[in-house]
Amino acid sequence: MSALDSLPHGPEFRFVDELVELDPGKSARGSYTVRGDEAFLAGHFPGRPLMPGVILVEAIAQLGGVAAQSDPEIGPVEGLLLTGIRGAKILGAAEPGETLEIRAEVEGRLGGMIQISGEVESAGRKLASAKVMLSGAA
Repeated sequence: MSALDSLPHGPEFRFVDELVELDPGKSARGSYTVRGDEAFLAGHFPGRPLMPGVILVEAIAQLGGVAAQSDPEIGPVEGLLLTGIRGAKILGAAEPGETLEIRAEVEGRLGGMIQISGEVESAGRKLASAKVMLSGAA
């Protein structure tokens, strides 16, 4: 079973294609290639599809969840969900064909609450950064 299998999302809402590096329970690096056939791109924006900034933040949360759920000393958190976003900055956009480089780090844990910091880049351009809170039943 791959660490990516810990994501509860279906394939149509998974924004991490590949796990590039994993320090279990601490951090992860992953990638996602914007294919161009994602349903949301048809309306964002017609004729000039751009990956929505909120989905860049979702990618950080998903990769952070993979890092957190892989902790060898703490079992997986049941029902882990994105429950907070702080300090999010959307600095750019990605177009179909671009590969997103995603980084996430577990900054802290308290029971079923996990704080993650992360960022998304493409071709050396920083596209987004955020701190997200994931919560579930400990």
